[in-house]
Amino acid sequence: MADKFLQPVMQSDAVPFSRPSTPTAHPLQIGWYGLGAMGYFMARNMASSRKSHPAASPPVLVYNRTVAKSDKLVKEVGASAAKVAQSPAQLATECDVIFTNLANDAAVTSVYNEFAKALAQSPPTKAKIFVDTSTVYPSLAGEVDKVISGFPHCHFVTSPVFGPPPAADAAKLVIALSGDYRSKKEAAYLLVPAVGRKVMDLGGNIEKAPTLKLIGNSLIMGANELLSETFTLGDKSGIGAQTVQNLVKEIMPAPGMIAYGEKMVNDRFDGSVGFAIDGGIKDANHIRRLTAELNSPMPAVDIAHQRMITARAIHESHKAAGTNKWDIIDWSALIAGSRVAAGLDPFDSSKGTRVVRDE
Repeated sequence: MADKFLQPVMQSDAVPFSRPSTPTAHPLQIGWYGLGAMGYFMARNMASSRKSHPAASPPVLVYNRTVAKSDKLVKEVGASAAKVAQSPAQLATECDVIFTNLANDAAVTSVYNEFAKALAQSPPTKAKIFVDTSTVYPSLAGEVDKVISGFPHCHFVTSPVFGPPPAADAAKLVIALSGDYRSKKEAAYLLVPAVGRKVMDLGGNIEKAPTLKLIGNSLIMGANELLSETFTLGDKSGIGAQTVQNLVKEIMPAPGMIAYGEKMVNDRFDGSVGFAIDGGIKDANHIRRLTAELNSPMPAVDIAHQRMITARAIHESHKAAGTNKWDIIDWSALIAGSRVAAGLDPFDSSKGTRVVRDE
C-alpha cells in the first residue's frame, strides 16, 4: 500500500507540469501581440481554442501594428473568440497572460518598453504573466525579465517555438519554456494543445529557452547547408538533385530535412510563406555571437551564414533589375550560394544542368 501511495501521478509527456489550480470566477483574459508569419497562426489557434472553454471566457485581445492583420484574424475566428486591442497598453493593463511573437530583438525591446510604461502608469494589483515566443539573444531575455519582474505581481517567461509556419498553422510546434515555475505551468496549458504539441521545460533560468532555440536553429542551418551542397553536387554529377532528395527520404527522413529539401529541389523560395532569409541571417548572427562568447566554434553555421548573405545579395540585385520572382526569399534559398559557387543558376535549377541517364 505504501509503495502504491508513493508512485507519482503519471501525465502526458507533452506538458511536464501538473495542471494549474481550478480557475476562479475570474476567467483569464489572454492577450496576443504580433501577427507575423508565425504569430498569426499561433494567435488564431489560441483564440479558436478558447471557444471550447467555459462560456465566460473572454475573447483573446489581439494587437498588431498593421491593424488589417488583427481585423483579418477576428473575421476568421469570430468576435466571440477574438477582439482587436486598441494599444499595447491595453494588453499590458487588461490581460492576465500576454503572449508576444516579434520579428527581432529590437522589436522585443520596443514592445516591452511600451508594456513597462503602461505598467508604471497603472501598477498591477493581481498576477500577470508575459510570455515571449520570439527568437532573441539570451541576454536580452534577462534584461526584459529584470524590467517586467520589477513591477508588482508580474512575471516573465521565455517561450521560443520550434517549427515553420505550416507547423504553427497545424498547432504542431515544439515549445521551450524557462522562467518562474507557476507562470510556466499556466502558459504550458494555454499553449498545448492549442498552439503546439509539446513543451520542453528548461528550468528557472530565463536565458535557457532562448539558448536552446539558437542551438535548435543551428541544427536546421547546418542541415540546410549540407542539403544545399549535396543537391548541387547531385546536379553537377548528372545524378540530379531529386534523386539525392529521394535518398534523403530513405536514409535521413527527418521532417525538416524533407521539407527544406523539397523547397530547394523545386526552387520554392517564397519567403512570405516560409521563414524569411533576414530572420535566418539574424539568427545566424546570434548563434555566431553565442559560439564566440562560449568558445565553441560552429563552422557549419559560419558557412550557412555566408550562403544566406550571398543569396540575399543576389536577390537584391534581381530586385534592383526588376527580375525578381519573389518579394522575400526563404532561408532555404541559401542553396543559391552553393549553386553559384559551382557555376549554376542561383534560383532556377533547370538552367545550366541536365540529368544524363545511362541506358
